[in-house]
Amino acid sequence: MDLADLNPAVLLRQTILGMSRNDQLRDVIEKAPVSRDVVRRFVGGVTNQEVLGVASELVDTHRLVTIDYLGEDTVDPAMATHTRDSYVTLLDALSEAGMTQGGTVEVSLKLSALGQALGKDGNAIALENARVICQAAANAGTTVTLDMEDHTTTDKTLSVLRDLRQDWPWVGAVLQSYLYRTEQDCRDLAHEGSRVRLCKGTYKEPESVAFQSKADVDLSYVRCLRILMEGQGYPMIASHDPRLVEIATVLAEKAQRGADSFEYQMLLGIRPEEQLRLAASGARMRVYVPYGEEWYGYLMRRMAERPANLAFFLRGLATKG
Repeated sequence: MDLADLNPAVLLRQTILGMSRNDQLRDVIEKAPVSRDVVRRFVGGVTNQEVLGVASELVDTHRLVTIDYLGEDTVDPAMATHTRDSYVTLLDALSEAGMTQGGTVEVSLKLSALGQALGKDGNAIALENARVICQAAANAGTTVTLDMEDHTTTDKTLSVLRDLRQDWPWVGAVLQSYLYRTEQDCRDLAHEGSRVRLCKGTYKEPESVAFQSKADVDLSYVRCLRILMEGQGYPMIASHDPRLVEIATVLAEKAQRGADSFEYQMLLGIRPEEQLRLAASGARMRVYVPYGEEWYGYLMRRMAERPANLAFFLRGLATKG
């Protein structure tokens, strides 16, 4: 046995991943009243009707929304097509509900769910599916953001971003501060009209490509954020860290940015009181809302990717604040 296998963090990650594939455990969690309450806090429901209700409540409290459809792991083109069509149907429903104009409610896409991992043609399949969704978003008067996944997909995702922006320049990018390359990617994308969501990153990455300590990831985040704030684009600060939120506010003031020239982003159910505070202050505050039948796998995988996320979920069991 490799000594790494005895590392508590590795063991915890493997345990959580095992939980994500355990149908019996999922059934127990789904039926437990306390678990259902917590899941409703972090997931926007299973159906379009449910997520529209969640989005409407957020908009009523002056928060913006981005919605991520949680499909199954995409193993063939038909599944990618199903995910694409689900987004189109969702966008049509959001438009009919009057929630899309000006990007009030937009959508976030994972290219893996649209077919990026389907062999040598995967990137082309994902691009074409994303094009259909972007056109549906344009018809609805809203925007799309491309989620970033593990480092092996970064170049392919940025390539799709460049292709999509030729027709829809408002397509948003996501960059992850734990990657060494991200400072340069920020410089490349900090141009006029460019929407960039900056997050820390949630995937387990090797030391060859990513900072390993929280302190180094945080320092990189601030360096990257400064580049975006001093650039001509539209920064989206995706962080629940109070210190980083405060630093972002200071950097925006130093860059003489108006409240409508950047936004904060947080996950559904995480620091809701802070979300409301920022929205009430006049800041643009957007909530990331995952929904769909695969919510259980989403929660388990998110915890496994960075076990510190488990603390957020466990705190949700103890408090509604």
